[in-house]
Amino acid sequence: MDVRATARHLPISAQKMRLVCDQVRGMDADQALVMLQFMPHKGAGLLRKLIESAIANGEMNFEMNRRDLYITELYANEGPSMKRVKAGARGRYKPRVKRSTHLTVVLAEREEEYI
Repeated sequence: MDVRATARHLPISAQKMRLVCDQVRGMDADQALVMLQFMPHKGAGLLRKLIESAIANGEMNFEMNRRDLYITELYANEGPSMKRVKAGARGRYKPRVKRSTHLTVVLAEREEEYI
């Protein structure tokens, strides 16, 4: 069984978020939280909060064991962009694009192999 958590309209570009996602994809959930805690990136804090939410969903809704959860899918898609302008020199304007991200985490429970 899979547990899913999503965060939408995060104020960071998807390109920057993917750099953080690539570091923790496939890890155990607790191990990923420890790694994200010590990363200096803005996206690490946002991703850490989402993984904690996914773990809580698994524990409360599906009675999964926290130690057996690992990240099966983790992806950052582009959200809507806000287009803003800033005044430039000699009466011109400079366009600004403020990008956002939709982040999705899917956790699954490891199955023990019996020998």
